[in-house]
Amino acid sequence: MRSSIIYRKWYVFLAAPVIWLLDYVTKMWAVSALALPHRSIEIISGYFDLSYAENTGVAFGIMNSLQAAWKPYLLSGLAVAALIVIVVYYHKTPPERRLLRVALAVVSGGILGNLTDRIFRTAVVDFIEVHFRDIYYWPNFNVADSAITVGVILLILDSIMNPRASENEK
Repeated sequence: MRSSIIYRKWYVFLAAPVIWLLDYVTKMWAVSALALPHRSIEIISGYFDLSYAENTGVAFGIMNSLQAAWKPYLLSGLAVAALIVIVVYYHKTPPERRLLRVALAVVSGGILGNLTDRIFRTAVVDFIEVHFRDIYYWPNFNVADSAITVGVILLILDSIMNPRASENEK
């Protein structure tokens, strides 16, 4: 009976390793297909390409230009701390808050994906390029970044749908 309760509580969190695996496989493909020689594959002309990039910073290339030996350690440490906070919060989340649980699992999968790159490459592999013709380019991103973004949107939706929940959980 106890294992059934544990399964029901944690099965949603299985999304995290699935997202991590999808991120890992797509990044390995990007490294082998796009990195050397640097190639770009046009998917939708003028709007969407697959193009290899490395990001040593955080989201959208923030801190990318900062050259410091401690930067990968700091960013990895922050990712590990975020994962610990998420797992503890997930554990304390009531079962009826499914959207919140899904959001936390999806964000965790994304964090794990980028953390893996930081540990083994010291830079995160980005390869999805969205742009508007040659006028505006969004910074390259990856599956992990997409998962984090979707997870944060789900967190916002959950907080809108349950405005009093956080007060009651204190």
